[in-house]
Amino acid sequence: MSIHDLYLLSPELSLAALGALIILVDLVVKRKGVIPAIAVVGLIVPLTFSISLWSGFASTGPDQMPGLFDTLVVDKFSLFLKFILLAAVGVVILASIDYVKKFERFQAEYYALVLFSATGMMLLASTTDLITIYLSLELTALPIAALAAFNRDVKSTESGLKFLILSAISSAVLLYGMVIVYGFTGTTSLPDIAERLSQMGLTAGTPFGSNAMLFGIVLIIAGFGFKIASVPFQMWAPDVYEGSPTPITAFLSVASKTAGFAVILRVFYVAFPLDILSLDWGAIFAVLSALSMTLGNLVAIKQDNIKRMMGYSTVAHAGYILMGLAAVSARSGDATLGPSGVLFYLGGFAATNLAAFSAIIAITNHIKSDHIDAFAGLGRRAPLLAAVLTLSMLSLTGIPPSVGFWAKIYLFGAAIDTGLAWLVVIGVINSVISAYYYLRVVKAMYLSAPESDSKIGFGFPMRLAVGVSFAATLFFGIYPTPLLNLARAAADVLIS
Repeated sequence: MSIHDLYLLSPELSLAALGALIILVDLVVKRKGVIPAIAVVGLIVPLTFSISLWSGFASTGPDQMPGLFDTLVVDKFSLFLKFILLAAVGVVILASIDYVKKFERFQAEYYALVLFSATGMMLLASTTDLITIYLSLELTALPIAALAAFNRDVKSTESGLKFLILSAISSAVLLYGMVIVYGFTGTTSLPDIAERLSQMGLTAGTPFGSNAMLFGIVLIIAGFGFKIASVPFQMWAPDVYEGSPTPITAFLSVASKTAGFAVILRVFYVAFPLDILSLDWGAIFAVLSALSMTLGNLVAIKQDNIKRMMGYSTVAHAGYILMGLAAVSARSGDATLGPSGVLFYLGGFAATNLAAFSAIIAITNHIKSDHIDAFAGLGRRAPLLAAVLTLSMLSLTGIPPSVGFWAKIYLFGAAIDTGLAWLVVIGVINSVISAYYYLRVVKAMYLSAPESDSKIGFGFPMRLAVGVSFAATLFFGIYPTPLLNLARAAADVLIS
């Protein structure tokens, strides 16, 4: 491993080192309040390295910097996703400070596990080899299984065990698919897989040109489907979301989904590129998109627990994002519309969901209930939190002024441009359906009588988490151009 490799890995190495530092500090300091401060401030280091790497891509220079024996690559695509992940980790840590007081003895382990899982997620955005992808996925999943069970009550233990078992099954399915692809192509490198496929005389009329490739890719899609909680692999999401500590639910809904779509984009655009197999896997993602949107929204209507409701909401949003993956089959127009739409949606979804969950965490810490009816009268008890949660619900629905509105417009436009008007119709109908359960929360906060007249207060770290995520949701809702330009620059790398 060269110095150049270490520089390319500097964001991940510094994040992992920060997690290790927190464990060591916990052994020698008695004032545990310094631990989250170190965790938040320490994120400046991997952020600085990421910015430095981004600035290294001059307009006339290379689009990518490969390293570590060509098993990873640093480019604007991976760095864009790392920025989202680092922002999500920072907000989750800030929102956790009051929550983790219930298990204060183990708060260092809590923050360290979040950072270690985020390290795996950041690696996923850069990996270009099936082996390193699998290792990164395991580094991501194992800390989350422990974090999901951190409350150590019945529901939390069940959620951790369920996530661990189903994650292991999905990882096995994914690994089987990778082995089949390796057996068919003779390589684990994503660029080499594409090259081998282009050299083969693939059978015309057979999906993916070969029954072996068809079976392998179906298994890979199934394995990744679990990571992004798409139908029919979503069975773990509502139970794990309900039983996990609420900040970890937020972490799962944003960071885990971002990492999952990052690796899916990398695998399918690099290993199975547009000119070989995109028509085949584009059709699969279109069907999964329609199913995920519909089932997620319909089942969310019946939920009384806001964490379960947000769990099914996440399933529905996985469907919306899959629409961007499906929008790759056009052979004319702008080929970056699909992936740039996915990246833009991921950025907007991250800001919106972090704002929503930050408000939910602040509220539930006070009212000690996750039931939607317990949010009654919050417009009077906590007007700021109610306003943030209201804008977040509007953004998740796709109503202006919010970044969620522009994200759906751009994604739907990409689908129409690639001949998927039928999928857009399903998406629009589902957006209307989702308004029922999102606005139900708003109705409870403003039109229902409060159970108590006591005000809901929250400390500076929570105010910072709520303020930053709310500001991002509002700013990009009014002026989405900067986020959209970053998404387009990142998507260009995949197509070039």
